[in-house]
Amino acid sequence: MDVREALHRSRSYRRFYQDVRIPDKDMMIIADAARLSPSGRNIQALKFLLSNTEEVNRRIYPHLAWAGYLTDWDGPDEGERPSAYIVQLLDTDIAPGILCDDGITAQSMLLQAVELGYGGCIIAAVKRKELQAALELPERFKILNVIALGRPKETVVIEPMKDGQYRYSRTPDGVHHVPKRDLEDLVIKKF
Repeated sequence: MDVREALHRSRSYRRFYQDVRIPDKDMMIIADAARLSPSGRNIQALKFLLSNTEEVNRRIYPHLAWAGYLTDWDGPDEGERPSAYIVQLLDTDIAPGILCDDGITAQSMLLQAVELGYGGCIIAAVKRKELQAALELPERFKILNVIALGRPKETVVIEPMKDGQYRYSRTPDGVHHVPKRDLEDLVIKKF
């Protein structure tokens, strides 16, 4: 699979085959994609909590918000929840803050997940204080994002944006529609 195909296949999946476990080996390959990613100032202050067990996943799930534009949906039902999570953490003993490392590493991990046959979703709507306590994390670790992972159980379709309408939606058949601006709308000048 080339990078362009991986980008097309890497969508924000929110429903999964919960019973399809991601093996430890694959979780480590996905985390290694973050390790190999660029880091502002090369400080490498991000750490990662990996969970692919039901027990820890059940501690993580209640502290996440899902798909803000789907106001009548509280998140995936039991059986459609992620089979794994990666919690992105800032190690404040290394640095008090970061530049854009969380986005870079999250994208790297999602692209690696796609290559392995999984999908995921970066979740920034996190009850951080509650999740910190649920995971018994030392205070030096600041939760940045949670990446939900699993074998996707939904179809996500990219389609042209019409009339500036950027909100994603789900049709009654369960297909998730994601409008994208035309490339010509993004490139403001060519030399």
